[in-house]
Amino acid sequence: MERTQEQVPAGGPDGPAARADGTALELLVHGVGGTTPQEMLNDPRTVRITGDDTAAVFRRADDVDAEQRPDAGRRAEPVPEAYVWCNLTSGNGTRALWLLLLPFMVVNLAHWMRPSAHGRRRTVRLYGLLVRLAGLTLTVLLVAAACEVALDLTAWQCAGRPACADRHSWLGFLSPTVSNGGWWSAPGRRLGLAALVPAALTGLLWYLSRRTWSDYESQQPIAREPEPDEDPGPTALGRPGFWYGRRLVARLRAAHTAAGLLTVAAAVGTAAAREDRAPGGPALLDALGLVLEAALTACAVAVVWVVCRRGRTENRLDRELDGRFVRRLPLAALALLALTLLYAGWDRPGWESAGRLPGDTAFGAITLVQGLLVVLLAVVAHTLHRTGPDRRAVLRGLGGPAVAMLACALGGVMSGGVSQRVSDWLDGTGASIDGPPVLLTWQASVIPPLLLVLLGLFGWLAHRAWTLARAERDAVARDYPDENLDRARTRRIASTRAMASLTDRGPRIVAVTSGVTLLLGAAALLGALATDETPGEAAEGTTPLVHGAAETAQALGSWLIGLGFILFVTWGRRAYKDAAARRTIGILWDVGTFWPRAAHPFAPPCYAERAVPDLTWRMATWTRATGGRLVISGHSQGSVLAAAAAWQLAPSARRRVALLTYGSPLERLYGRWFPAHFGPAALSSLHRDVDCWRNLYRLTDPIGGPVRLPGDQVDHPPLKDPLAYGRTDLLPLPAPILGHSDYQADPVFAEERRMLLARLRPGVPAPRDTPEPPAA
Repeated sequence: MERTQEQVPAGGPDGPAARADGTALELLVHGVGGTTPQEMLNDPRTVRITGDDTAAVFRRADDVDAEQRPDAGRRAEPVPEAYVWCNLTSGNGTRALWLLLLPFMVVNLAHWMRPSAHGRRRTVRLYGLLVRLAGLTLTVLLVAAACEVALDLTAWQCAGRPACADRHSWLGFLSPTVSNGGWWSAPGRRLGLAALVPAALTGLLWYLSRRTWSDYESQQPIAREPEPDEDPGPTALGRPGFWYGRRLVARLRAAHTAAGLLTVAAAVGTAAAREDRAPGGPALLDALGLVLEAALTACAVAVVWVVCRRGRTENRLDRELDGRFVRRLPLAALALLALTLLYAGWDRPGWESAGRLPGDTAFGAITLVQGLLVVLLAVVAHTLHRTGPDRRAVLRGLGGPAVAMLACALGGVMSGGVSQRVSDWLDGTGASIDGPPVLLTWQASVIPPLLLVLLGLFGWLAHRAWTLARAERDAVARDYPDENLDRARTRRIASTRAMASLTDRGPRIVAVTSGVTLLLGAAALLGALATDETPGEAAEGTTPLVHGAAETAQALGSWLIGLGFILFVTWGRRAYKDAAARRTIGILWDVGTFWPRAAHPFAPPCYAERAVPDLTWRMATWTRATGGRLVISGHSQGSVLAAAAAWQLAPSARRRVALLTYGSPLERLYGRWFPAHFGPAALSSLHRDVDCWRNLYRLTDPIGGPVRLPGDQVDHPPLKDPLAYGRTDLLPLPAPILGHSDYQADPVFAEERRMLLARLRPGVPAPRDTPEPPAA
């Protein structure tokens, strides 16, 4: 980002020279997509006063020494500061590679979607345990897909078939016929060489997780002693260790890395062990195979045990790491992988690769385990929801299991898509290799029915939007009673309001998609297990209609998976080169990576573990040094960061802060999807703890909405959008429909900020004008 200068005023903005009674500060926090400090401060000359190139606080050049001026307490407007954090999610081109981590991010969201519960600590822990196990299956599925491509399709099938190896000259040294029985042409050595690909993928995930932790999440929150009679509150976001989960991330990183390496070792060792167990096989190698399989099983049990250990420690900063056993688990798995490669590469005369690689039933086992985990998670979530029902929680507390199901489906589609595309690329004639496991073909065949369901849902949404738009026309006429109504203008405003309201129908879309995905996935698993044939082969001998439908679904599903995979790679490549596309992907991460990595260590990093401590440090040090008034203004996702930072403040500092939110998803999205952390009790406590809070929203905003706290004055009535229906003296040109942007253009914004500053007083918080709730 550009800046004209960078400096820190004498004594620093938080130093003793900055003390000035009556000084007011407005700390602006932008929303999704990001912006520049020049746009936020409406001034081309800005100064970075603290921070770095990743996230920083900026001021206007004329306001650098505002606290030291004699008239600081008499200025009508507060000193504006802009906290710019967009580079945390949409910086350089390598962020586009995070698209590959989408299933991990989604399953991590499911961890935080649990319902609120009171006195059910063991059930809450069970919920977290099930989500962590689902995340572990996704890691195994990703590495298994890499093994399917590198080991089975390439090294085992294509290199072992002369027709396939002749078409791909780069496989010649692995082919027994092309290389005339060369050293690398032995099946075990081919598998050992190809195993370097999934092993390198596992190492890359480990490296990215470790590096992103250092870059994003290693910032420690502000350390403070608890104040007398301090109440921890109904949300965990105010706990000292919430935004610093070093120990859990390190533990999960070790376990998932070991799981990936063990998956590779199992794929290689199973084929060699099956050859040794055949009649006439070498007894010594057979015994070594049994020992290796026992060691792999024991290490896998250790991995599951590590994942099942207690989750996050949020009541304190968890600086300590686990013992040597956990930290050395990846090294043990790597040693077992090396021994397995040595064992598989031993010379076995007469061993030839035929059919598919043994162990292709692993995909069926992973699918079955994922389905069972989702069902159990739904039971646990329903139990938690019944302990404290929240009528605004999505799907009656089942949002987490539904999202976990979508994460598993995304992992299956991505792994199956890669396998299908590589198989089609290698098998030019369609008859030289057997192709991927049957289950992957069945899973591809259920995609067309799923798309039909989605098309039906989109049709329902379109009809719903049309119906709402017709109803909103009368509401628009009532909102502008003194205007000469224009049919086109009214229809445009009503349509914008109707489209914005469709956000509230999102839970139904997720519920139907997740339920249908679960049923179709179960049907695909049963079909693959019952027939051990592709859908087209299994339908032979049936009626022409059934056989034609099976063949069409199989071909169309494979084609759709290929198209989706190509679009996926193309989008990532475009985002790598195009800053605008990279910002679009950054918006996705703004919402999905707000939460710490509690269920999957390979998910994209949590930017809030850097942003929330930044904001907390800035607010705490400025109020302590100056004694002035502070309004933190958060737009969109910035309002969520502002609320999280306010919860991290000491109660005495929290009472000196006013909160202004606009276009805020605090209740509409976070309160409904994450009820345990942003539910009614949490937002009510935030309103009680800060000195004052006002929330602005529009009916044309698809993201922001009211906070809906009972018996308080947080929500302002919906702002008019557009500001004027027709042409006026102040607005001679047609006013635009702003929707989610440019809330500062409304005069109500400045008036509400002025009222918040008027309520704040240096030293003593202003009395509340809202009545206290009656005693129970």
